[in-house]
Amino acid sequence: MRRIELKGIFVPHVTPFTSEGDLDEEALRACVRFWVSEGVSGLVPCGSNGEAPYLTREERKKVIRAVIDEVKGKLPVIAGTGSMSTKETILFTKDAKDIGVDAALVVTPFYFKLSNKEMYEHFKAVLDTVDLPIVLYSVPKFTGISLDPGVISQLVSECENVVGVKDSGGNISTITEIIRLAGDKISVLAGTADVTLSTLMLGGKGGVVAVANVFPKMCRNLYEAFKRGDYEEAGQLQQHISYLNEVLVKRHNQLSAIKEAMKLLGLPAGYPRRPALPLGDAEKEDLEGALKAFLMS
Repeated sequence: MRRIELKGIFVPHVTPFTSEGDLDEEALRACVRFWVSEGVSGLVPCGSNGEAPYLTREERKKVIRAVIDEVKGKLPVIAGTGSMSTKETILFTKDAKDIGVDAALVVTPFYFKLSNKEMYEHFKAVLDTVDLPIVLYSVPKFTGISLDPGVISQLVSECENVVGVKDSGGNISTITEIIRLAGDKISVLAGTADVTLSTLMLGGKGGVVAVANVFPKMCRNLYEAFKRGDYEEAGQLQQHISYLNEVLVKRHNQLSAIKEAMKLLGLPAGYPRRPALPLGDAEKEDLEGALKAFLMS
């Protein structure tokens, strides 16, 4: 297995759909070209913002193929392959490996609440079965469970193909503990934009953040300011990014708000897939007003 070092800002990107709910591959490719041109460190298709739970197996493969084809080896592609069952997660991860991804992002199983032992056994089975670099993914606001730092540490110590963790819980104490236990062996990545700088200061390696769909260069600039030791600029950028995270991720349905913001900037983000709905008129007005106020400030 070729080990991959993850550092910088990665885009957990949207999947454009038509108004009828069909995958819009040309729009996806246009968005990929935008993110690549903005200098991000890598792309993450079929994650939460990519509406992976709403994609069929064949659609997941089609999205991943399109992204890899459009990237043309310029950036690493880390495909979301998690699912509710261990069997299906292994199947999706094998698909992604066969297509040619650089790594897989595997979310904690959701719907049923699992014990730490069950969670460990799930990830261990995937790691033992598929010879591919794996990023563990904890996103409790969607799954209802936070991946325990002790489970992460155990998996890292036993499985060489664990290369990173994306923690989207936003709890800096949890991120600190993950870095303490495993930060010298893997890349710990912020999964929510408002803790990007904090994660870097603690020893994390970057972020996989939704805001980067809309403002990739700003997120990249934060990382670069931190790396060159310009903490004043990094702090100012974090303030801006935290505001944008509030507007795009927390205030409305983030699937719809991110796509609407991208469309306001001229990007073909398409529509969310039902049951998610586009923002209503009042929500659009609120979003547009907040973004205009920010861009003019």
